[in-house]
Amino acid sequence: QVQLVESGGGLVQPGGSLRLSCAASGSIFSIYAMGWYRQAPGKQRELVAGISSGGNTNYRDSVKGRFMISRDSAKNTVYLQMNSLKPEDTAVYYCNAGGPYYSSSGYGQGAYWGRGTQVTVSS
Repeated sequence: QVQLVESGGGLVQPGGSLRLSCAASGSIFSIYAMGWYRQAPGKQRELVAGISSGGNTNYRDSVKGRFMISRDSAKNTVYLQMNSLKPEDTAVYYCNAGGPYYSSSGYGQGAYWGRGTQVTVSS
């Protein structure tokens, strides 16, 4: 069983930055692709960024150039650095693990989810 714990959310002004962290249990971390999803009120959950076990990444168009996903295998942690935040980035952000990573389309949803961390972008 994989456990994922997110942290780093909060309230930030437009244009600000946050770094989300997702700590994963178990030595299987290094073989899993990982992803960050988000869900805003009244909207479907959507993929924000994914990263393969080898470090390949993909992003949704609306966050390209502003967000960066990375992983630290020594710490069993995946990060999401979010810069130039906008009010439309407001959502609960979830860490996900265990999905496939395709060279053509990037990360696909896996079976393991964290509980989420709230990100609010507002002045």
